[in-house]
Amino acid sequence: MVHLAPLSSVVGGLVGLVIVASSDGLSPAGWIAGCLYLIVSNLLLTRGLLRGGAARFGPANAATSIRSTLVGVITALVATSFTTQISVPLLIGLTAPALALDAVDGWLARRTHTASELGARFDMEVDAFLILVLSAFVAQDLGWWVLMLGLMRYAYVVAGWLLPWLRGAVPPRYWGKVVAAVTGISLASAASGLAPTWFDAVVVLGCLVLLIESFGRDVVWLYVRHRATVPRRIRPSARGMTAPIIDGRGEGVAHL
Repeated sequence: MVHLAPLSSVVGGLVGLVIVASSDGLSPAGWIAGCLYLIVSNLLLTRGLLRGGAARFGPANAATSIRSTLVGVITALVATSFTTQISVPLLIGLTAPALALDAVDGWLARRTHTASELGARFDMEVDAFLILVLSAFVAQDLGWWVLMLGLMRYAYVVAGWLLPWLRGAVPPRYWGKVVAAVTGISLASAASGLAPTWFDAVVVLGCLVLLIESFGRDVVWLYVRHRATVPRRIRPSARGMTAPIIDGRGEGVAHL
């Protein structure tokens, strides 16, 4: 059952795409984007489950999987919006439960004592991709600077390839979840078109500032930790005596 869960998400997402296509229509790009997200995301989830040796999928992961399935359909709609008019109420109708379930999966994980590193990563990546997709839709009206919100997570990942210390684990911070939730809600509000354009721009810009602060705090924490653990060499003293090599804890471990 653990490894059938990703397959269920793919099947459910495809059913959703068929329903949307029959009622509102999807462009070829929409079909491709939606299917690619469903297949790639669930292949990565399956890989994580296999590597982690998960014995059960758990209700929290199931809630996140439902969110991921909704994100696949949202992705198809947004990709379609670049060439064809789409139903904004339908887009918001799919986005609202995806955002609401973001609070449910964490609660379920704590309630059922099934919190895991894989579940947290799964939740985070679904959040990040939903923000990317919504920012792409909103950027069509507010300007392409809005894409900075969606691309920030992936820029952080790319930076980690270049600077390995950025790949370290950071302490869990509830503030990060709050910022992600506020960003998603703000983008969904801007996508609805209910508020004046200037108001949406100000709110989304505020979210960009919050995201920069949130990612910046993680970068600073990792840098300080990296500097504290990198061995430092002390130059020989003026008297020519050898000086110890200092390890990350400030203890002498060898001599030059």
